[in-house]
Amino acid sequence: MGLLGSNKELAENKLILLYIIEKINMPVSNLQMVKLILENKFMNYFFLQQHLNELCESGMLVSELIEGKTFYNITPNGRKTLEYFINLIPVGIKMRIDDTISSIRKKIKNETLITADFMPESENEFMVNCKVREDNFTLIDINITVGTKSDARMICENWKKNSQEIYSEILESLTRKR
Repeated sequence: MGLLGSNKELAENKLILLYIIEKINMPVSNLQMVKLILENKFMNYFFLQQHLNELCESGMLVSELIEGKTFYNITPNGRKTLEYFINLIPVGIKMRIDDTISSIRKKIKNETLITADFMPESENEFMVNCKVREDNFTLIDINITVGTKSDARMICENWKKNSQEIYSEILESLTRKR
């Protein structure tokens, strides 16, 4: 059926997804797309998932699994299609997307690049992993074993809120002459 399925709304929704992913200009996770689409009431969750799958099947988006999460990126074919049919996206929706795109990019960049997770190793051992990545380059990747779940949670929270500061402190501590 192609992009312009049987009705205008279907095509419009797919074009909105292509437009958002093109404007963000970096891989976007499924969860980030869900938040963005539902917060702005562009379409419901089920249509979103269906459209993302169909856009991947038709070669307009490509999906990639990174650390257990699905990320989407627009393909050259998707760009061409968007360019050709961009006028089918209502002006108001385009303006709403354009107005929020830089804050969305910043949020996605932070979520994508700063990660902190923990896993139980045993009853009294929790392995915490904290990471900062810039593009595809890992700046820091730390694994720490702690004795309680609350310590593990606290480390993850602190890392997510203050990773730049903590990274600087670690670097300064490791490079100081002793």
